[in-house]
Amino acid sequence: MLTITQDLYDKIVAHARADHPDEACGIVAGPAGSDRPERFVPMLNAARSPTFYEFDSGDLLRLYRDLDDRDEEPVIVYHSHTATEAYPSRTDISYANEPGAHYVLVSTADEYGDRPQFRSFRIVDGQVTEEPVEVVASAA
Repeated sequence: MLTITQDLYDKIVAHARADHPDEACGIVAGPAGSDRPERFVPMLNAARSPTFYEFDSGDLLRLYRDLDDRDEEPVIVYHSHTATEAYPSRTDISYANEPGAHYVLVSTADEYGDRPQFRSFRIVDGQVTEEPVEVVASAA
């Protein structure tokens, strides 16, 4: 199960809406080994595409150095789908290289209106497993 604060949930959804009609992407980092998402890190979709996302290689290198310096890891890897449901595509599955991460997808497709679809998956060795999402109150 993914447990996420309302604040982090809202930031992911806001990023997805802000980058629409292109896909948004980023991570939420947390202390290594904790499975606790804490630090929101929006990334630039270097593809600038409504159907595909990719992290800029330079940004990604800086991100992993920063994570290493802070003893953090990507707890959530997120991106949006702009015209389809929030479910990993074949491309998403093939690029999933963080077996311990929660892969969050947000659909900003018109059919979801003001309440975008927000789903979380584990993707390990090409196998996709959806998991429940619990949104908890943000710390004061």
